[in-house]
Order: sequence, then C-alpha cells, then structure tokens
Amino acid sequence: MKAKIKSIWRMSLVFIMITFFVAQSVTTVSATQSTLDDNASVTADTDSDASDILGIKITTGDGNASLSGALQIMLVLTVIALCPSILIMVTSFTRILIVMHFTRAAVATQTAPPNQVLVGISLFLTFFIMSPVFSQVNENAIQPFSKGEITQEQALDEGLKPIRKFMLDNVKDEDLDSMASIAGIESISSKDEIPTNVLIPAFIISELRIAFWIGFLIYLPFVVIDMVVASTLMSMGMMMLPPTTISMPFKILLFVLADGWNLIIVNLIKTFVV
Repeated sequence: MKAKIKSIWRMSLVFIMITFFVAQSVTTVSATQSTLDDNASVTADTDSDASDILGIKITTGDGNASLSGALQIMLVLTVIALCPSILIMVTSFTRILIVMHFTRAAVATQTAPPNQVLVGISLFLTFFIMSPVFSQVNENAIQPFSKGEITQEQALDEGLKPIRKFMLDNVKDEDLDSMASIAGIESISSKDEIPTNVLIPAFIISELRIAFWIGFLIYLPFVVIDMVVASTLMSMGMMMLPPTTISMPFKILLFVLADGWNLIIVNLIKTFVV
C-alpha cells in the first residue's frame, strides 16, 4: 500500500512539473509574440488600418487578415490532436485495419502478426490508396496557401474537396439517406450539397459494413476446415482433443498455398474508388 502511495505521489509530482514547464513556455511565447506585435505596430505604414479584437489581429490595409500568435498556436495544437481521428475516420484506414484483424482471427494465429504490424500495414496501405487525394490537397490548398495566393478559408475549402469526393465515391446511398434524415435534410439535388458533418458518419457506417462483409467472406473457408477437422476427430473418437489444435496448421497451410496476404491486400485495395 505504501509503495502504491509513493508511486501515485511521484506521478503527481511529475505531472505538476510538466504543467509548470508548459505554462512557462506558453507565457514566454505569448510575451515574445506580444513584443513582436508591438514592434510591428510601431513600424507599420500609416496607410494600413489594423485592429485587435479579443486577441485576434485583423489587418485591413491590404485586405488580409491574420490571427494572433496565441490563437495560431492553439489552432495548430488542436489540428495535431485531431490528426489521428481525421486519418482514421475519413480515409481507408478503418476498412483495412478491420479486414486485417478478421484475417488474423480467421487463421486463428492469436497474436501473429501482432497489432503493431497490422496497424503499420494498414497505415502504409492508407498512404498508398490516398496518395492521389493527398496530392490534390497539396496542389490545390497547401502550396497556394504557403505562397500567399489564397486565404485560410479558401485553403480549407479547396483541401476538403478531394477528401469529400473520396468519401462520396465510397459511401453507400442508404447510409447518406439515413444520416440526412436524422439531420433533418429532406431534399438534396446533388451529393455536393450534403454537409460534411453528415457525410463523415455516413462514410464511417459504410466502411464498417463493407469491412464486416469482407471479413465474413474471409471466414468461410476456414470455418469449413474447422468443421472437417471436428467431424474427423468425432468419428475417430477423439472428443477430448480440441479441434482448433489440429485445424490451425491446416489453416496456415491453406493460407500460404493460396497466397492469402496477396489476395486479400490486392483485392482490398481494388474495393476503393479513388
């Protein structure tokens, strides 16, 4: 009990120290940004009209608007925190990972391949499938925004268009209708009018349905092997011997001889429309 109390006390102390250092860093960054903003305001041209409202610095001299440093840091940290969810929910990652887990469960190899390997395979296959989409986002949004040719709102809209197109091409119409009816959208002339907050959950449901259907098809041949082995053991009177112990080598042999990983990965990639 004393050891647990000491461990909790040490973890609390470490957390307090980390919080203190983060607070100090934020204070330093804010102070530096304030100094830079003051210097910039002193040396600004007289024909530029600038205003600062609630920490948002808006410059109207050349028609451009810019956020203050504290808000920029907050937005960057928010995007970084949401990147895993965005990668998982609006790309092909979900379907690939679920199918990989179904494959491992069907072969009954328990932890081979391990979770880290399955996640790595799913991640690199996601990059492979989504590379045309990411290229369009880079060409239409990131590069023009970095060159100052478009604003932040325009970059967000242009970067969202290829991702929306990918989701619309791979989502089922019945899922879109269900989410639209829940959201209170009664009539839509085209799919482009569907809001993104309606499209994303419909896409997730569609991905789950397709992944589980593919997993069912993968399970079928291995279930047949289990049935054959179980009936053979029953006929031989070996009722105390677990059928999975005998069927697992045959499953692995069938999977290797059929080049299972190549069949599953290649055909899984073909199920996506990019």
